[in-house]
Amino acid sequence: MNKSELTEALANRADLTMKDARDIINVLFNTETKKGIIAGELARGRRVQITGFGTFEPRKRKKRKGRNPQTGATIDIPAARVPAFSAGKALKDRVNKR
Repeated sequence: MNKSELTEALANRADLTMKDARDIINVLFNTETKKGIIAGELARGRRVQITGFGTFEPRKRKKRKGRNPQTGATIDIPAARVPAFSAGKALKDRVNKR
C-alpha cells in the first residue's frame, strides 16, 4: 500500500473527503520542519507510543569503522541519531493471525 492508497482507505473507512484524509496523513507523517507530528517528536528526541500498535523512537548509533564496497578502503562512519520502530503486541498478534 502506498500513500495514495492509504489516503483512499482512510477516506472510505472514516467517511472523510480525500482532501481531509490527505491532510490527516500529512500531519502525522510529513518530514518537513514543523509539519509532521511523528517526525517532529523524533527530532526533539522524544518517542511516540501508540498503544497496541507500536513505538517510534530516536536511537543513537555510535561512530564506527566501515568499508567502501567499491574500493575496500576503511572509512569512518560518524555517530548519528536514527528513527526506530518497535511493533506492539497487538500488532504482532494481528500480523501472525492467518
